Amino acid sequence: MKQAQTGSKDTKSAVTASSFETIFKTLYKELFGYACTLIKHEPAAEGIVQQVFLNLWSNRDTLVIDISIKAYLYKSVYNYCLNYLKHQQVRSAHEKYIAKQLPVHAVNTEGKVLGEELRSHILEALNALPEQCGIVFRMSRFEGLKYQEIADKLGLSVKTIEVQMGKALRLMRARLAEYLSITIGIVMLTG
Repeated sequence: MKQAQTGSKDTKSAVTASSFETIFKTLYKELFGYACTLIKHEPAAEGIVQQVFLNLWSNRDTLVIDISIKAYLYKSVYNYCLNYLKHQQVRSAHEKYIAKQLPVHAVNTEGKVLGEELRSHILEALNALPEQCGIVFRMSRFEGLKYQEIADKLGLSVKTIEVQMGKALRLMRARLAEYLSITIGIVMLTG
């Protein structure tokens, strides 16, 4: 069985549960502080130090450490931090690339798809209106008629037309509330 060295190079012993606990309690804060100075992000630093200790524990039976455990852990934290920083650079470069490409290709396509989806939901909402509300709404919004003109054509009072339009608008607003954010997003992306 390969063993981990916890002290000098001459003495080799396995990392036991009690020695692991002692190492963890003694070095965790130190290693966390070191990771924070390297990557300047506390949650990530905490995750890195936890991963280093997890690897130490998971590999305790096969791990051979030729230096002191403290030096080994510091080197492990350093390497994990370097990998984290490299990953962040790649991620940042990818996000910049996507941001440059998005307006040219995706916004138009996405805007068209979302616009068609919104149009479909508007038609569904219109078809769900009560008959008279739907007629009044279509005459007002699609034919561009004024309330008096609608009232004259339908033989109703202007007040009835106002009430029916108010009801139609409330019902449409309620049915389309979740799609309002999509419309705002489309306007912002294409504007």
